[in-house]
Amino acid sequence: MFLEIKDINITLGKFYLKNIDLNIEKGEYVTIIGPSGSGKSILLETIAGFYKPEKGEIYLNNENITNKSIESRHISIVYQDYMLFPHMTVYENIMYGLKKYNKNKIQNDKDINEISKLLKIDHLLQRKPLTLSGGEMQRASIARALIVKPKLLLMDEAFSALDYKIKKEMRKLLRDVAKKYQITVLHVTHDFDDVWALADKTVLLKFGKILQVGTPEEIFSQPKNECVADFVGTNILNGKVIGKEKNLTVLGINNFKLYSTDTANIGDDVRITVRPENITVAVNYEEDSAQNCINGKIEKIEKRDYLMDLKVNVNGVKFIVIITSNAYEKLNLDIGSDIYLIIKALNINLL
Repeated sequence: MFLEIKDINITLGKFYLKNIDLNIEKGEYVTIIGPSGSGKSILLETIAGFYKPEKGEIYLNNENITNKSIESRHISIVYQDYMLFPHMTVYENIMYGLKKYNKNKIQNDKDINEISKLLKIDHLLQRKPLTLSGGEMQRASIARALIVKPKLLLMDEAFSALDYKIKKEMRKLLRDVAKKYQITVLHVTHDFDDVWALADKTVLLKFGKILQVGTPEEIFSQPKNECVADFVGTNILNGKVIGKEKNLTVLGINNFKLYSTDTANIGDDVRITVRPENITVAVNYEEDSAQNCINGKIEKIEKRDYLMDLKVNVNGVKFIVIITSNAYEKLNLDIGSDIYLIIKALNINLL
């Protein structure tokens, strides 16, 4: 195992981590999500060496680094506010991290040119940071972090100050660079698009504890408990198992039925989860391969970048549905529109 975090405990005022166990393979891109104050940044900074845990150990590449100095861990960290020296050029900022390694200038120049080309800032090397855009400054910050070829790269909300288009470009760049250099990355983020675009594995923290670790698909579509489901925006419904039909579990919910591939006993009260993006919208009822088709009315509409969040009332049960702006316009939807929600049984999950 490349990074092993064993039973880490730490308290910093009202922030804390409790019994944190986490294993990361070499080359994995791991996103860390959770509400504000859940301990995400503390976890990164404890790994980096800014804080010493009260209990537990951290191993990096089979070496115990729990008590090692920050400088000797060979870990880089990138924050959202760039942390570039304003009086230095981009070249000098990137070079700064190499000074302690005493490499020759020819090799340094070669390394800087390589990383700056990969991050598409080779034409900016003689510019000062304050003359750059936010995306350009963040690329320079990442270049400075990567130039020392760290064993581990930590990202703390590194894209949060960037606009949607620049974020999209940065995700691709970072993913490509991480793969090229086979860098292991831990990335704290509030943006679920970061998770879907970048993560091999996702960690969900809340109240200083790890609630679930898994692929993005597992975290979002198969939450382990209601806290996870609520945080990732999954629809959570109350229902009862009322029967079995053709290997499907039949669920009764406020005078309508849903069919699930998950199993439970007839008569059980259950909590049901459905991802908003796993619901298809239609304005007319059509026979479909999906086992669930329920009728509802749009009560609220919220635009979010290129997506639309629909709040739909089905017999008193509220669903959140996500569709694209193009689909919304094509279907000519509005508040008060009657629509059908089509859901595959595979996407009706029981907690």
